[in-house]
Amino acid sequence: MGTGRYSIEELMACVIAREVRDKETCATGAVSPIPAAGLLLAQALHAPNATLIILEHPDPRYNPFPDSSGIHFLAQRGKLDLFFLSGIQIDRFGNFNLHVIGDYAQPKVRMPGAYGSGMLYYMAKRVILFRTEHTRRTFVEKVDFISGAGSTPPTVYRPGGPYKCVTPIAVLRFHKALPGWELESVHPGHTLEEVQANTGFPLLPAPDFQVTSEPTQEELHALRTVVRERLAPAYPQFAREKIWAE
Repeated sequence: MGTGRYSIEELMACVIAREVRDKETCATGAVSPIPAAGLLLAQALHAPNATLIILEHPDPRYNPFPDSSGIHFLAQRGKLDLFFLSGIQIDRFGNFNLHVIGDYAQPKVRMPGAYGSGMLYYMAKRVILFRTEHTRRTFVEKVDFISGAGSTPPTVYRPGGPYKCVTPIAVLRFHKALPGWELESVHPGHTLEEVQANTGFPLLPAPDFQVTSEPTQEELHALRTVVRERLAPAYPQFAREKIWAE
């Protein structure tokens, strides 16, 4: 899936990389190859001093903790600038669901759970959600269960929260004043109408709405060389199949 010049996974990695700021501490959790590729790309191109934590990476340079509790402690101390989460459902208010589909007591599907994601959603300064599917099944009016809350009352201490959501067809931006999502951009080859048709809630375009910038030649070269090589120990199949060889 892509344009013929790049894969959709490469585009999503580029979108994520552009959000990384130099000297930040950024982390990915389990089963997150696209965000991991984005972090490595950012470090290769414009954020050389960013600290990257890629949970499933065997190299201690990218995974200094013996288990995922290290990321949680980092966030609780206010030291985690950027984190990535996903959900089987994401709703218009930024809530995500990693627990059940249907009624909690008698669910149609029961998931493994959130494993501390709710806390990370509060404490990481910026959280980018990502999904490899953008349909009405995944982007719903209201999640069946709130594993992580998109917004909280003003009296609740919350240094972080949802920032953006990257999908195969669009980028959504979280607007705290609503609170909820607005459409920041649609990817090349897609339209606002298509995104709305595949979203289970009204999605208004942001004032600066645009088409997502395609990967540059510099980004693609870095992805397909240094990033591919550095990502492969953690995600060998993804690096081999989704990041194209030059």
